[in-house]
Amino acid sequence: MPEIVASYKLGNISVTLTETDHPQKLQVTCNDGTYRSEFTVRKYEYKNYKRHMNQRIRDAYNDQYKKES
Repeated sequence: MPEIVASYKLGNISVTLTETDHPQKLQVTCNDGTYRSEFTVRKYEYKNYKRHMNQRIRDAYNDQYKKES
């Protein structure tokens, strides 16, 4: 089972980062109860661009709800 690096909430979105087989990448899993998304990021990107990554996650989830309306 992959080791959890970080876990936090972005409003109602749960974000979990876990180790991958690649030593320089992390798996990001996002879930708000309705939508679930997974993608990988480099550790460098997470460390240096976390705020930008979080904003993109929020925007993507907001766009999902706008498309349903």
